[in-house]
Amino acid sequence: MKTLEKPVQQKAGKKSTGNLLTKLIKNQIFIPIAALLILVIFNLIADPSFFAVTLSQNSAGYPVLSGNLITILDNASELVILAIGMTLVTSASGGQDISVGAAIALSGSVVLRVLCGTESRPEALQAPIIVAFLVCCVVAMAFGAFNGVLVAYFKIQPMVATLILFTAGRSIAAWINNNELPIISDESFGYFGNFIPGIPIPTPIFIAIICMIIIALVLRFTKLGLFTQSVGINAESSRLNGINPEFIKFITYVILGLCVAIAGFIKVSRFSTINYSVVAKDIEMDAILAVALGGNALSGGKFNMAASILGAYVIQFLTTTLFKFNVISSALPAYKAVVVIILVILSAPIVRDKIAAIRKKLSAQKTTVKEAAQ
Repeated sequence: MKTLEKPVQQKAGKKSTGNLLTKLIKNQIFIPIAALLILVIFNLIADPSFFAVTLSQNSAGYPVLSGNLITILDNASELVILAIGMTLVTSASGGQDISVGAAIALSGSVVLRVLCGTESRPEALQAPIIVAFLVCCVVAMAFGAFNGVLVAYFKIQPMVATLILFTAGRSIAAWINNNELPIISDESFGYFGNFIPGIPIPTPIFIAIICMIIIALVLRFTKLGLFTQSVGINAESSRLNGINPEFIKFITYVILGLCVAIAGFIKVSRFSTINYSVVAKDIEMDAILAVALGGNALSGGKFNMAASILGAYVIQFLTTTLFKFNVISSALPAYKAVVVIILVILSAPIVRDKIAAIRKKLSAQKTTVKEAAQ
């Protein structure tokens, strides 16, 4: 009796392991996790010192943590925040906002305008930092609302609607400050984009964590996530169930506007100035790729916020890895595109289903061979 029980238990254990592996592969977050593991293994083999974290002093004499891992977490902060808003917009509207880079330039320009007043290089701040941030939020959300109205109420394709701000945003940003490059000399403004004295971890990491906690609470205790996915899957059915699809689409663009404001504030705080043509250049593409890398359908519908956020970190990990191995900045997009295209294709549901089908077929053939041998 015992001899019969043992093979049965082993078979059941193998079947359970196989089912667990299949579920893991089918899980939406599998691709970004797998991509992250590949990058980690590659760097461990190529240069284990890549993961070294040291405590050193910055230019102001304060102890700070430094290393590639800190750089990844720090530089990914703005992208993570944008990925949150872009995920909601993609889910509800079935399209993407390509104006977020220009909107960041515009938001940063507003912050500097409020803090500098009429002078381009003031000796003291002309307004409290919190006021500048709130004005920045209002302006960015207003432009988000503009995009939302075009998409939700005028039924314009998201990429076409946001092309307006994509084209004009940086010019408007330059016009706000009379085509000058304002410089903030007050050290306290730089705390938000760099380090707070006495805290060795970059401030943007904390800001990104706060944003992640807030969106997690919003999705947990409100029906925003449910309504957004419902509208993205079938807007007409959502309307029949009492949901206003136009308002849901509109509000997601406003939320993305708020995310843009936070990212823009961090950007200008990093350098205490702005370069309108360069700041946040191509970040909209990285935000869209983060959503896609997270396994979310770019045509809208169901989404996984955690997967999008992890996708943003994977993209920054890849960028830092390429810089580490001396890839020139002009060639960086090409390398990144090749890797991301592969990952996005692998994350496509149809590809994962085919891989699962092949695996199932091979497993069935293996079982048949074993039974024939017995």
